[in-house]
Amino acid sequence: MLKLIYIFCLGAGLLACSSATILVHPTTIDVVHETAEITKIDSLIGPYMDSVNSEMSEIIATAEVDFLIQRKPSGNLCNWVADAILANQTENVRLSEPVFCLLNTGGIRSIISKGNVTIGDIYKVMPFDNEIVWVRMPIESISAIEEYLVQKGGEPISNAIMNGKSLQMNGLLERNTHFLVITSDYLFNGGDNMRFFEQKESVTFTNKLMRDALIEEVRKQGVLVSDSMNRMQF
Repeated sequence: MLKLIYIFCLGAGLLACSSATILVHPTTIDVVHETAEITKIDSLIGPYMDSVNSEMSEIIATAEVDFLIQRKPSGNLCNWVADAILANQTENVRLSEPVFCLLNTGGIRSIISKGNVTIGDIYKVMPFDNEIVWVRMPIESISAIEEYLVQKGGEPISNAIMNGKSLQMNGLLERNTHFLVITSDYLFNGGDNMRFFEQKESVTFTNKLMRDALIEEVRKQGVLVSDSMNRMQF
């Protein structure tokens, strides 16, 4: 729908630009037809714009506090996003290996203000069409992730903590040969220099956008759960 609106708007812009030839040619040019075409395009766009605006302004939850992008390593917004993605992906899954969610602060683009939370708010938080992926990693690769997190000063994480330079999951990592990381396709492909994913053993693409998962969790929570715990103690 948004692509369709964009095409219409682009067409309207081109028509509007073409009418500027009146200023440079001495001959009389009939602009009535072009004006009529622009009006026609506006009438076609209008219902779509109304629909988009209505969808974006739908209230789907409330926030009792401001959810802010704070300084690394942690903050209630980064924690909430990571927790929401993890919950969405593991709710009905039986796990045989340790799993945690790892994201990047740079991918979270806006705050959630105290009060009503709309679909549009979540689009602002996660405007990119990034897909959720599950990456199975050998236990030997954990040191590369730890080094990365120390170097970056922390990133959004759920179901794990950093204690000094050690990533911990209640002893589960030490008792397994593999672990799972829930992340985005952008990061899996080396975005934000997360090269450690090159050590993967396998990857599962979920065909679900991170933004859609967040919207689902917002609806379920009703009142957003705020957790400001510092999950990375360097």
